[in-house]
Amino acid sequence: QVQLVESGGGLVQAGGSLRLSCAASGGTFSGYAMGWFRQAPGKEREFLAAITWSSGSTTNLDSVKGRFTISRDSAASTVFLRMNSLKPEDTAVYYCAADPKGRRGLRGSYYDYWGQGTQVTVSS
Repeated sequence: QVQLVESGGGLVQAGGSLRLSCAASGGTFSGYAMGWFRQAPGKEREFLAAITWSSGSTTNLDSVKGRFTISRDSAASTVFLRMNSLKPEDTAVYYCAADPKGRRGLRGSYYDYWGQGTQVTVSS
């Protein structure tokens, strides 16, 4: 059973940085794609970035490109989302997701497994 556990969220001032981690277990991930999404109160879930586990190829949302960077540590089965220059509008619950077919899709429906989410709050 694939399990994803996010960590690294918290309260940060505007302009600050956070690095989210997603520890994956219970599967062989070499063929997977891993994605990061977020959902703010009253808003739809939003794709942020995805990475193919084997090649490291990435797909990024244009609006956060340059501020958010996805990466992975294959040996540790962990995916990261580095977030810089955070803004109050980045406040949301951030989710890690896994697609066994390795597609790096922008829609949540591409992903079969989800973590429980980690709260990020950016104060002004």
